[in-house]
Amino acid sequence: MELRQLNTFRTVASTLNFSRAAEVLNYVPSNVTMQIKALEDELGVRLFDRLGKQLVLTTAGKRFLTHIQGVLNQLDEARSVVHDNEHHLSGTLTISANEVICAYRLPAVFQLYRSRNPGVRLIFRSVPNQELKQTLFEGTADVVFMLDEPIRSSGLAVEPLQEETFRLFAAPDHPLAKRSVLQLEDFHGEVFLTNEKGCPYRTMFDRSFEKEGIDSITYLEFQSAEAIKQCAISGIGIAFLPEITTEAEVERGELVALPWQIPDLHVYTQMSWHKDKWLSPIILSFIEAAREVIASVEEDKNRIRHPRD
Repeated sequence: MELRQLNTFRTVASTLNFSRAAEVLNYVPSNVTMQIKALEDELGVRLFDRLGKQLVLTTAGKRFLTHIQGVLNQLDEARSVVHDNEHHLSGTLTISANEVICAYRLPAVFQLYRSRNPGVRLIFRSVPNQELKQTLFEGTADVVFMLDEPIRSSGLAVEPLQEETFRLFAAPDHPLAKRSVLQLEDFHGEVFLTNEKGCPYRTMFDRSFEKEGIDSITYLEFQSAEAIKQCAISGIGIAFLPEITTEAEVERGELVALPWQIPDLHVYTQMSWHKDKWLSPIILSFIEAAREVIASVEEDKNRIRHPRD
C-alpha cells in the first residue's frame, strides 16, 4: 500500500469523479483508475460503486476513509511544518455547502481566498443541507456551510456567520401582493412553493404554520431555489425563500415580499469543521476569508439598522 494511493483515494472520495481527481492530482485519468484498482485488490474489497456515471463510496470505502484521514492529516501537518511559509500555501481544500449558500454566499469567499492563495486547489461539492454534517464525519470535506437553526454538536466545531431572513414571495399580480396586511385565513387555498421535506428550513416552515393552527397546506416541492423563484414569478404559488435569493427579482419587480412575518424562525449561515481535524494553514486561511466576507455582511446590516449618532 503506497502513500500516493491513499492520497489518490482521498481525492477521489472528495470529488467522486475520476477525471476531476486526475485534474487535482495532475495525473491522467487512467493512472487514477489504476491506483484505485490496485488499492482495492490489495484490500480485497471494493471502495467505490460505479452506478452508471455516478461514483459513490461503499460502506468499506467510508470506513477506510475514516481511518486513513488521520494519517494523511498528520502528513499534511508535517509537510506544513517543513515548509512553514504561509505566504505561499499549496495543496487541496474541499468545501461543501447547499445550493443557496454556494450561489449567494461563497463566490465572494472563493474570490478572496484565490486572490490570496493561488497555489491552493479548491474543490467544491454541492451537498443537500441534511447530508453536510456526514461529509465532515466521513472526511470527504474539510469545511462545510449549513443553512439551519443554531447547531450544537459534540463532534463538530460550528460557527454562525450570518443570520438569514426568510420571507414569503409572490408575483406582483398575485391577489395577496396587493394587501398591506394579511391574516391567516388569507392563505387558505393558496399553493406554497417550498423545498422538499427533510430540508431544515422546510421543517421550520411547517412548524411555524402548525403553531398557528394550519395543518393542511397545499405544497409544490422542489430541490432548487431557482425553480421555486421561477414558479413564483409565473404565478403558480407563494415562494418560501431566504431574502438573499430574491434580491435581484424584487429589485426588478418580478417578485414582491408579502406582509407576513414568520414567527420563531431563526436561521443562520453556519461554518463547520470536525473538532478532531487538524486545521492546516490552508484551512485556517479559508476560515478567516469566510469570516471576513460573510460575517462582514451581518456587520453592515447592523450598521444600517442601528446607525451611530
